[in-house]
Amino acid sequence: MAVKQRKAQITITWEEELYKYITGLVQKKGHKMLAINGMPDHIHIFIGVNPECKLSDLVREIKKSSNSFVNRNNFTEERFYWQSGYGAFSYSHSQLSRVINYIGRQKDHHLNRNTKDEYVQFLNRYEIKYKEKNLFDWLD
Repeated sequence: MAVKQRKAQITITWEEELYKYITGLVQKKGHKMLAINGMPDHIHIFIGVNPECKLSDLVREIKKSSNSFVNRNNFTEERFYWQSGYGAFSYSHSQLSRVINYIGRQKDHHLNRNTKDEYVQFLNRYEIKYKEKNLFDWLD
């Protein structure tokens, strides 16, 4: 999930509280949180999905509730919002440790690659057609 206009609003001083809050939401809906981590402008969530829940409903709930959580706690100087849309990718059980490790190393990983390049690489790897103008609402 990306912060609206990719603003670097998630700081190290409160990111852990955000991750715990989102983990609670995920678990309350019957899913299993496998990994959560991110950068100031986005987060990655890796979950074992409860097949009785629609992913779009879960993401909508996470965004809505965590927006309120961040704003209620005054973690940011300006209002906090997630960008509309999201990317979701599935992985086989044999890839669990690889994906968990990847998410856990986000801060190191992004020293060498920006978010946009990373996301485009995912789309290309999975042969997902896209229009560049529709990818992100970037802050210029």
